[in-house]
Amino acid sequence: MYFRIHNEGRVYLVVSVILTIIIFPFFPIVGLFLLIISFCFFYFFRDPIRIIPNENVIVSPADGKIVFLGESNLPEECGIKGKFLKISIFLDIFNVHVNRMPISGIVKDIKYISGKFFRANVEKSSKENERNIVTIENEKKEKIIVTQIAGLIARRIVCDLKIHQEVLKGERFGIIKFGSRVDLYLPKNY
Repeated sequence: MYFRIHNEGRVYLVVSVILTIIIFPFFPIVGLFLLIISFCFFYFFRDPIRIIPNENVIVSPADGKIVFLGESNLPEECGIKGKFLKISIFLDIFNVHVNRMPISGIVKDIKYISGKFFRANVEKSSKENERNIVTIENEKKEKIIVTQIAGLIARRIVCDLKIHQEVLKGERFGIIKFGSRVDLYLPKNY
Protein backbone atom coordinates (compact mmCIF):
# COMPACT_ATOMS: atom_id res chain seq x y z
CA MET A 1 0.00 0.00 0.00
CA TYR A 2 1.35 3.40 -0.97
CA PHE A 3 0.70 6.51 1.06
CA ARG A 4 1.87 10.03 1.67
CA ILE A 5 1.84 12.35 4.65
CA HIS A 6 -1.08 14.79 4.84
CA ASN A 7 -0.03 18.44 4.52
CA GLU A 8 -1.33 19.19 8.03
CA GLY A 9 1.16 16.69 9.49
CA ARG A 10 4.30 17.78 7.69
CA VAL A 11 5.20 20.55 10.15
CA TYR A 12 4.76 18.21 13.15
CA LEU A 13 6.91 15.57 11.46
CA VAL A 14 9.67 17.92 10.27
CA VAL A 15 9.99 19.67 13.65
CA SER A 16 10.06 16.39 15.59
CA VAL A 17 12.68 14.86 13.24
CA ILE A 18 14.90 17.97 13.39
CA LEU A 19 14.69 18.01 17.19
CA THR A 20 15.53 14.29 17.25
CA ILE A 21 18.62 14.83 15.07
CA ILE A 22 19.82 17.77 17.18
CA ILE A 23 19.15 16.29 20.62
CA PHE A 24 19.96 12.60 20.12
CA PRO A 25 23.80 12.94 20.17
CA PHE A 26 23.73 14.83 23.49
CA PHE A 27 20.75 13.20 25.25
CA PRO A 28 20.14 9.75 23.74
CA ILE A 29 17.15 8.89 25.94
CA VAL A 30 15.39 12.15 25.11
CA GLY A 31 16.37 11.65 21.46
CA LEU A 32 14.87 8.16 21.49
CA PHE A 33 11.65 9.57 22.95
CA LEU A 34 11.56 12.22 20.19
CA LEU A 35 12.17 9.50 17.59
CA ILE A 36 9.11 7.65 18.91
CA ILE A 37 7.09 10.89 18.77
CA SER A 38 8.25 11.40 15.16
CA PHE A 39 7.10 7.90 14.27
CA CYS A 40 3.71 8.58 15.92
CA PHE A 41 3.26 11.77 13.85
CA PHE A 42 4.27 9.87 10.71
CA TYR A 43 1.73 7.14 11.48
CA PHE A 44 -1.08 9.49 12.49
CA PHE A 45 -0.83 11.77 9.45
CA ARG A 46 -0.45 8.98 6.89
CA ASP A 47 -2.65 9.42 3.84
CA PRO A 48 -3.02 6.14 1.92
CA ILE A 49 -3.75 6.09 -1.79
CA ARG A 50 -7.29 4.78 -2.23
CA ILE A 51 -8.80 3.30 -5.39
CA ILE A 52 -12.57 3.53 -5.88
CA PRO A 53 -13.52 -0.05 -6.79
CA ASN A 54 -16.92 0.71 -8.28
CA GLU A 55 -18.62 3.91 -9.41
CA ASN A 56 -21.98 2.65 -8.10
CA VAL A 57 -21.00 2.74 -4.42
CA ILE A 58 -20.82 5.41 -1.76
CA VAL A 59 -17.34 5.81 -0.30
CA SER A 60 -16.88 6.00 3.46
CA PRO A 61 -15.81 9.53 4.41
CA ALA A 62 -13.53 8.14 7.13
CA ASP A 63 -11.74 5.03 8.36
CA GLY A 64 -12.93 3.81 11.74
CA LYS A 65 -15.58 1.94 13.65
CA ILE A 66 -19.30 2.40 12.96
CA VAL A 67 -20.84 3.40 16.30
CA PHE A 68 -24.33 4.23 15.00
CA LEU A 69 -26.37 3.14 11.99
CA GLY A 70 -30.01 4.10 11.78
CA GLU A 71 -32.68 6.64 10.92
CA SER A 72 -32.12 10.17 12.19
CA ASN A 73 -33.00 13.80 11.67
CA LEU A 74 -30.33 16.03 10.18
CA PRO A 75 -28.51 18.49 12.43
CA GLU A 76 -30.74 21.54 12.99
CA GLU A 77 -28.09 23.77 11.42
CA CYS A 78 -28.73 22.15 8.00
CA GLY A 79 -32.22 23.60 7.77
CA ILE A 80 -33.45 20.44 6.01
CA LYS A 81 -36.38 18.51 7.49
CA GLY A 82 -37.05 14.80 7.25
CA LYS A 83 -35.46 11.53 8.23
CA PHE A 84 -32.13 10.41 6.79
CA LEU A 85 -29.99 7.32 7.17
CA LYS A 86 -27.21 8.25 9.61
CA ILE A 87 -23.88 6.42 9.74
CA SER A 88 -21.56 7.54 12.55
CA ILE A 89 -17.89 6.56 12.29
CA PHE A 90 -15.56 6.88 15.29
CA LEU A 91 -11.88 7.40 14.49
CA ASP A 92 -9.44 6.45 17.22
CA ILE A 93 -5.81 7.56 17.16
CA PHE A 94 -4.80 4.48 15.14
CA ASN A 95 -7.16 5.15 12.22
CA VAL A 96 -6.40 7.22 9.12
CA HIS A 97 -7.84 10.67 9.85
CA VAL A 98 -8.00 12.01 6.31
CA ASN A 99 -11.62 12.63 5.28
CA ARG A 100 -12.86 11.81 1.77
CA MET A 101 -15.92 12.66 -0.29
CA PRO A 102 -18.56 9.90 -0.21
CA ILE A 103 -20.05 10.98 -3.57
CA SER A 104 -19.34 13.27 -6.49
CA GLY A 105 -21.29 16.51 -6.62
CA ILE A 106 -21.32 20.18 -5.74
CA VAL A 107 -20.67 21.59 -2.26
CA LYS A 108 -23.87 23.48 -1.45
CA ASP A 109 -23.15 24.56 2.10
CA ILE A 110 -20.47 24.49 4.80
CA LYS A 111 -21.30 25.36 8.40
CA TYR A 112 -18.79 25.47 11.25
CA ILE A 113 -20.30 25.18 14.73
CA SER A 114 -18.18 25.74 17.83
CA GLY A 115 -18.92 23.43 20.71
CA LYS A 116 -17.67 21.14 23.42
CA PHE A 117 -15.16 18.31 23.25
CA PHE A 118 -16.90 15.19 24.55
CA ARG A 119 -15.54 11.77 23.63
CA ALA A 120 -16.38 11.31 19.95
CA ASN A 121 -17.65 7.74 20.34
CA VAL A 122 -20.75 8.84 22.28
CA GLU A 123 -23.91 9.99 20.48
CA LYS A 124 -24.17 13.40 22.19
CA SER A 125 -20.94 14.44 20.44
CA SER A 126 -22.95 14.72 17.18
CA LYS A 127 -24.98 17.60 18.61
CA GLU A 128 -22.77 19.19 21.24
CA ASN A 129 -19.17 18.96 20.03
CA GLU A 130 -17.32 21.36 17.74
CA ARG A 131 -18.22 20.31 14.19
CA ASN A 132 -18.16 21.21 10.54
CA ILE A 133 -21.21 20.34 8.43
CA VAL A 134 -20.75 19.93 4.67
CA THR A 135 -23.76 19.57 2.35
CA ILE A 136 -23.12 18.00 -1.06
CA GLU A 137 -25.67 17.78 -3.87
CA ASN A 138 -25.28 15.00 -6.44
CA GLU A 139 -26.37 15.02 -10.10
CA LYS A 140 -29.86 13.77 -9.07
CA LYS A 141 -30.23 16.84 -6.81
CA GLU A 142 -30.07 14.62 -3.71
CA LYS A 143 -28.37 16.10 -0.67
CA ILE A 144 -25.80 14.14 1.31
CA ILE A 145 -24.39 15.60 4.52
CA VAL A 146 -20.95 14.89 6.00
CA THR A 147 -20.23 16.20 9.50
CA GLN A 148 -16.66 16.35 10.81
CA ILE A 149 -16.78 16.23 14.62
CA ALA A 150 -13.95 17.06 17.02
CA GLY A 151 -13.45 14.74 19.98
CA LEU A 152 -11.92 14.80 23.43
CA ILE A 153 -8.35 14.92 22.11
CA ALA A 154 -9.08 16.22 18.60
CA ARG A 155 -9.23 19.96 18.79
CA ARG A 156 -8.71 20.91 15.16
CA ILE A 157 -11.01 20.30 12.22
CA VAL A 158 -9.52 21.06 8.81
CA CYS A 159 -11.85 21.40 5.80
CA ASP A 160 -10.36 22.36 2.44
CA LEU A 161 -13.70 22.88 0.65
CA LYS A 162 -15.46 25.97 -0.64
CA ILE A 163 -19.14 26.50 -1.40
CA HIS A 164 -20.02 25.73 -5.07
CA GLN A 165 -16.86 23.64 -5.44
CA GLU A 166 -17.20 20.54 -7.59
CA VAL A 167 -15.98 17.42 -5.76
CA LEU A 168 -15.25 13.86 -6.83
CA LYS A 169 -16.02 10.66 -4.98
CA GLY A 170 -13.02 9.61 -2.88
CA GLU A 171 -11.40 13.05 -3.08
CA ARG A 172 -9.66 14.22 0.09
CA PHE A 173 -11.40 17.18 1.66
CA GLY A 174 -10.02 17.50 5.17
CA ILE A 175 -8.63 15.95 8.31
CA ILE A 176 -9.55 15.94 11.99
CA LYS A 177 -6.47 15.94 14.18
CA PHE A 178 -5.99 13.35 16.94
CA GLY A 179 -9.19 11.29 17.34
CA SER A 180 -12.64 12.23 16.13
CA ARG A 181 -15.94 11.24 14.50
CA VAL A 182 -17.60 11.65 11.12
CA ASP A 183 -21.38 11.46 10.64
CA LEU A 184 -22.70 10.68 7.17
CA TYR A 185 -26.36 11.41 6.37
CA LEU A 186 -27.86 9.76 3.29
CA PRO A 187 -31.39 9.96 1.86
CA LYS A 188 -33.43 6.99 3.10
CA ASN A 189 -33.69 5.55 -0.43
CA TYR A 190 -29.94 4.77 -0.49
